[in-house]
Amino acid sequence: MSIVGQTRQGDVLVLTINNPPVNAFSLGVPEGLRAGLDAAEQDQSVKAVVIIGGGRTFIAGADIKTFDMPRAQAPDLRGFIVRLDAFSKPTVAAIHGTALGGGLEVALACTYRVAVKDAMLGLPEVKLGVLPGAGGTQRLPRVVGAQKALEMMLSGNPVKASEAAGLGLIDEIVDGDLLAGAVKFAEAHADQRPLPRISEKAAEGSPEVFAAAREGIKKTHQGQLAPGLIIDLAEKATTIPFQEGWDAEASLFMQAKDSPQSRGLRHIFFAEREAGKIAGLGKDTPQSEIKAVGIIGAGTMGGGIAMNFLNAGLPVTIVETAQDALDRGLATIRKNYENTARKGRMTQDDVEKRMGLLTPTLDMADLKDADIIIEAVFENMDVKKDIFTKLDAIAKPGAILASNTSTLDVNEIASVTGRPESVIGLHFFSPANVMKLLEIVRADKTSASVLATSMALAKKIKKVGVVVGVCDGFVGNRMIHRYSDEARQLVEAGAAPQDVDAAMNGLGLPMGPFQMGDMAGLDIGYAIRQHQAKVAGQPKPDGWLDRIVEKGRKGQKTAAGIYDYGEDRKPRPNAEVAQLLSDYRAEQGITPREVSQEEAAKRLTYSLVNEGAKILEEGIAQRAGDIDVIYIYGYGFPAYRGGPMQYADEQGLKNVVADLEQYGQTPAPLLKQLAEQGGTFAGWDKEKARS
Repeated sequence: MSIVGQTRQGDVLVLTINNPPVNAFSLGVPEGLRAGLDAAEQDQSVKAVVIIGGGRTFIAGADIKTFDMPRAQAPDLRGFIVRLDAFSKPTVAAIHGTALGGGLEVALACTYRVAVKDAMLGLPEVKLGVLPGAGGTQRLPRVVGAQKALEMMLSGNPVKASEAAGLGLIDEIVDGDLLAGAVKFAEAHADQRPLPRISEKAAEGSPEVFAAAREGIKKTHQGQLAPGLIIDLAEKATTIPFQEGWDAEASLFMQAKDSPQSRGLRHIFFAEREAGKIAGLGKDTPQSEIKAVGIIGAGTMGGGIAMNFLNAGLPVTIVETAQDALDRGLATIRKNYENTARKGRMTQDDVEKRMGLLTPTLDMADLKDADIIIEAVFENMDVKKDIFTKLDAIAKPGAILASNTSTLDVNEIASVTGRPESVIGLHFFSPANVMKLLEIVRADKTSASVLATSMALAKKIKKVGVVVGVCDGFVGNRMIHRYSDEARQLVEAGAAPQDVDAAMNGLGLPMGPFQMGDMAGLDIGYAIRQHQAKVAGQPKPDGWLDRIVEKGRKGQKTAAGIYDYGEDRKPRPNAEVAQLLSDYRAEQGITPREVSQEEAAKRLTYSLVNEGAKILEEGIAQRAGDIDVIYIYGYGFPAYRGGPMQYADEQGLKNVVADLEQYGQTPAPLLKQLAEQGGTFAGWDKEKARS
């Protein structure tokens, strides 16, 4: 079958794109469409052309894999649109599924657009750090006005065809068969002249619209290049002829595409998809069906985890040890749902349906029919082993036994059961009903089926699942512990906490290490340090963070931690903390020095990178992209930086090694090796390195 098929329906030539799975505008598509237009031009009996997508969609955009190809070898989307502009007969884009990015730009260059009512249309390029590069920034404002065009291009979110029709973006909604409706529309408009040309219109938009957009992206897209360029180009659509705007768009598209930000966003786009490819798992790996879920613990984590499954329509039995704790947990879940309903994101009926799927109990034996049981209790090995010993006796054969542990050894937890192959770690991130990341911890004896089922379940509850190995803290928390240690050392050396946080805010993180600590609760880390010291028979920890907690300053929950907090929950430096730090340094014999934000940003970011290199070499993570996905979805690392490992690649690993050594850190062997070889984390493959 040709990538673009040609068929006749009376006087109409139908060009059908057959480039599964999503009809991306890749090599062969522009050539096929151009050949179809040429055929229609030469055949006097053809009165109009319909362009339609075969399969489940119209054109879902350009093929991102071709972005880095030499221009002469890449699919020529702009060249095809120039051809479409010059075509002398009416063209009708028939849209079902999605018309995104280059797909919508093709549709905009057609003389007419028809669609089924549930089709989606959008220009999502900003999500990849680029901008519409084939006329989208010039045509869309001329159709829907600058304000709506900016809303669509800056959010990257599509609109339904039913809304698009009201905006003038769709000429007709087709009920019934799309192709038949499109051909009928084409026949009705075949002889109408002159042909409607979007490029001949002037876009509507006042200076205030663009000023407001530029102010808005300071909050929504701080530090990003592409959004500002999109606004500039949309403004040009209101002030200069189409051809000048078209030429400007081509130049600025290349500027955005060749930026580190776009490379970072494209890296994470592919890394998220690669994360689903697990060594030892194939498409034929058997999976068990999950129809009923059990959760042990109705606290913050347990309740949040439960909501994910309730949202997916799965019944949940939730267990607590005391009625008051169970009641509090249920009340919190209901409150969360009702808050969502108040915001108009679900109906009260939806709230009741979800709550109706939830069965509370004080008896663990009620979990006997669950297909998966997730333990979400306090981070204490003895407690968890006791629970898994009981579960081993209660759970039905084949049930998955999962721990939500964030740091503990899943192998040790599995060892108390007679079915270690059924045990896995499912590390949800707080708040569990909001955060997209799920670290899936494969223990030594976890079966392939349990792993495959867990990955599929992550997708069902709309999480980004990343498989990791067993070590203290797995990937995310192991790296964050090293990061936090470095942050504490920076403060001990003389930096103010707010300056350390500002350094990471400047890199694009919404929270620096101390802002994050206050939000999570300083008492959690305090309790872990105290427990670890006790187990190891070491003296009670007495660092400056421990002293802050001992003053009752536990973070946002007490309105006082490293910072003070008012009703607005914004962090404000505290004079008592500043004095405590000064006293601590004096007591330790430390002469404080000035620490630049550049030093703070490098030391903190490269501490993540250095630990990530060790994790890669140990095989705890399969690939550098997995680490980046974890840090973007679990820790707020800015997506346009591509994650810590991609960021290091962009800086040059030789530079990273030099900075680590300058600041007294020992580069990991893998990092040093790659730097010496001129390699990158993205290009490193452990199996190839072994051979």
